[in-house]
Amino acid sequence: MRYGIIGTGWIAESFIEGAREITNADIVAVYSRTEEKGSAFAERNKIEKVYTSLEEFSKGDFEAVYIASPNSFHYEQSKIMLEAGKNVICEKPITVEPEELEELQTLAAEKNLIYMEAIMYMHNPGREIFRDAIGKIGKVTSAHFDFSQLSSKYPAYKRGELPNIFNPKLATGCLMDLGVYCVYPAVDIWGIPDKLTATATFMESGADGSGAASLIYGDKVITFTYSKLGQDYSGSAVFGDEGTVTVESISKLTYINKYGENGDKQELLGDVAKSVLMGNEAKGFEYFIAHPDCEKYALSSRTALHVSRLMKEIRTLADIKFE
Repeated sequence: MRYGIIGTGWIAESFIEGAREITNADIVAVYSRTEEKGSAFAERNKIEKVYTSLEEFSKGDFEAVYIASPNSFHYEQSKIMLEAGKNVICEKPITVEPEELEELQTLAAEKNLIYMEAIMYMHNPGREIFRDAIGKIGKVTSAHFDFSQLSSKYPAYKRGELPNIFNPKLATGCLMDLGVYCVYPAVDIWGIPDKLTATATFMESGADGSGAASLIYGDKVITFTYSKLGQDYSGSAVFGDEGTVTVESISKLTYINKYGENGDKQELLGDVAKSVLMGNEAKGFEYFIAHPDCEKYALSSRTALHVSRLMKEIRTLADIKFE
C-alpha cells in the first residue's frame, strides 16, 4: 500500500515505523505547511516527496493517506482527501463533531473508499483477550478506567508557551487526547449508556487539563478519569461478582490480568511494542480496503460514531469548549 502522510509530529513517525514493520507499507509522500519541517521529516523517515500544497498533495501517486495533524484540521483535510479518491486513516479524534464524522462516512461510502479512525484499541491484539476475560468474571457491576499521563508539553506550558495540545483553538485538551481511550472500551463492550455525568478542570489557556465521567448502564456504572497534569500508576479494572480483570494501560491494553474469587492471579497478556500497536492500525486499515464490505469495518465505523457522539455529550456536560 502506498501512503501519503499529513503531519510531521512524533505520532506520524510512530505510525510509519509500525506500518513498515507490520504491513511493509510504502510511504512515498508527506505534506507539511512548511518546506523546512517537511524536508526534515522526509529525510528522517526516508520519504521521497514533500508537499506544502494540500491540493497538490491530494493529486499524489498513492492510494491511502494517514492524517496526524491537529484535531481542528481533521475534518477539512479528510474531506479533501476523500474527494480526491484517497482512502483515509485519521488520528483520533477522527473529527471534532459527530455530525462531521457522519458526513464523511457517507462521502466515503459513496466513493467506495475506506475512512477509518486510527485508534489502537479497536485493532489491538489485546482487545479480544480483554473482552473474553470480562465475560468470565460473572456479573459486572462496575469498572474504572484511568488514563492519566503527565504531558511532556507541560513544562513548556508552565514556561509561558502554548503547545498545540493545550490550545483550545485547535480543539485539543485532555478529553480529546486521553479521555477517548476510556470511552472506547466502554462503548465497545457495553454500548451506549442510559445516563451520563461528566466534569472537568481547566487550565488558564481554556483547555481541559483533567476530567472524570460516569457511564450508567442500569445494572452497572463505568467510571473513568483522565489527566495530562499527573501520572497514573494504578491502572484500570473491571469488577465482577466472580472475579476482577485489571489492565495496566487502557490505551495500549498491556499487562492484562484476571483474578478469581479467591484472588488467584492469571496473567493473560504482557507488554506489546508501540510499533506493533501502531502497525496493527495500518494492518486493519489495509484489510478494510481489501474487504470493504466486512463486518469488522462496519463495526469500526459504528463504534467510531457512537464514541464521537458520547464525547460530544461529555464535552457539553463538562463545559469543554473550543474557540
